[in-house]
Amino acid sequence: MTQDTTKTVASPSGLQRVTVLGTGVLGAQIAFQCAFHGKSVTAYDIDAAALERARDALTRLAQTYAADLPGTTPEATTRVAAAIALSSDLAQAVRDADLVIEAVPEKLELKRSVYAELARLAPEGTIFATNSSTLLPSAFADATGRPEKFLALHFANHIWRQNTAEVMGTPQTDPEVFEQVARFAAEIGMEPIRLHKEQPGYVLNSLLVPLLNAAAALLLKGVASPEDIDKTWRIGTGAKLGPFQIYDIVGLRTAYNIASANPATQGWAEYLKVNYIDKGRLGAGAGGGFYDD
Repeated sequence: MTQDTTKTVASPSGLQRVTVLGTGVLGAQIAFQCAFHGKSVTAYDIDAAALERARDALTRLAQTYAADLPGTTPEATTRVAAAIALSSDLAQAVRDADLVIEAVPEKLELKRSVYAELARLAPEGTIFATNSSTLLPSAFADATGRPEKFLALHFANHIWRQNTAEVMGTPQTDPEVFEQVARFAAEIGMEPIRLHKEQPGYVLNSLLVPLLNAAAALLLKGVASPEDIDKTWRIGTGAKLGPFQIYDIVGLRTAYNIASANPATQGWAEYLKVNYIDKGRLGAGAGGGFYDD
């Protein structure tokens, strides 16, 4: 994944104009990854302050890509970042989109309201894809107004390195749309992982979430510190990161939103809020989390 490109390239998927809704940790990465691989990208967020944060995030990603990817220069990645259009006008952001990738917070009613607006504003042929990590796309497919052109496209954090893209449709998703989106994923440097049926958490999070929950339970019980839990996992398995390091990368607000939606994890949600979120510690690159930035 070393190509620089602010130029358009041949697109067997036919999906060239991409709009990303939400410019948080993953939203910004998705926008940059698409632009890096020659897509025309608009990133949408709710207001000027959010877009200012997005521009800062894209600037940092330009530096990260240049440092992490051999053969990529800072000048090239700076051009990629500058080519991404930013908008807080949803109608303007989606009016020419071939594909809209939604990366808004993990709240079902919020996602349903966003898709109801999209259904009204986006061209009839636009495909909608959700990057939801925990919600099944069938839970809000009806709100899209085009369930046959709607599916999940789930990315892992640090997508330029952890480059899987899980493609998961609903029973209503057109199989041709499914394959079109899988081709698009390959075009932007990802490894498409085709899921044959809906699965909460997809493949990646079905494996990852039990680990994170187990680590949270150990901490809440006072069994060991985050540092020692992480050390145990790294030494015992050879993994590069422990679960609390992963929490910091995912973002503690995301972890809180997921935990607060589940009655079984309310205690963990409250712990995160009181000890970290309320103190401005939101994770890696956002004030620190379990670890300092």
